[in-house]
Amino acid sequence: MDRWIAAVHGAALRRAADPVAVDLGYGAAPWTAVELLARLREAAPRARVVGIEIEPARVAAAKPYEREGLTFRHGGFELPLAQAPSLIRAANVLRQYDEDQVAGVWERLCGKLAPGGLLVEGTCDEIGRRHVWVALGPEGPRTVTFATRLGSLHTPSDLAERLPKALIHRNVPGEPVHAFLRDFDRAWAAAAPYASYGARQRWISTVRALTADWPVVDTPARWRQGEVTVAWGALAPVGGSRD
Repeated sequence: MDRWIAAVHGAALRRAADPVAVDLGYGAAPWTAVELLARLREAAPRARVVGIEIEPARVAAAKPYEREGLTFRHGGFELPLAQAPSLIRAANVLRQYDEDQVAGVWERLCGKLAPGGLLVEGTCDEIGRRHVWVALGPEGPRTVTFATRLGSLHTPSDLAERLPKALIHRNVPGEPVHAFLRDFDRAWAAAAPYASYGARQRWISTVRALTADWPVVDTPARWRQGEVTVAWGALAPVGGSRD
């Protein structure tokens, strides 16, 4: 996720007068905030990161890791900041919420963004092999990105277990994300001959095939990283809440 953010949002962070990024709900240890700062500074040297956690004990435990450009604060969706952030990253935060709460949280967080800001919200596994996230601007959701460590992938639908809360209950017949993952698996199977050249070449061939029927919005430069990004409108839920 950090690599993708730096690639697609780095220019906007460089343009910002004071680019502040929020690592919302960084968890029991501050490592994701530390890593986010390192990655963003490669793309935008003036970037600052604020880690925000709802648990006071976690904030206290993170304080010793503060440094130039990195601070930690107690808070939640209200974002206790003096200025609007250019980026909010929320990984594995909404998975414990009900599906019908997601839109309200998205709207609240997007309303906190600086002009041109980005909210990235999604879910990953424990060691970062599989990750799916939604990117949103002040106007709402824009894209969905599926990312994987290619050497660990059996089929693309393995990513279904890491769909963000807005989509994880929608992997059922009749929903667009289910159809997308079905087509993804079929394209992966058809690209099996490319496996002899490595998982990366098989993934690239698979995604290229998907572009015939799905609005893939990124390029082979991102596919090579084990990613594919699709327009949100193509995967957005079509029914009511399924929680």
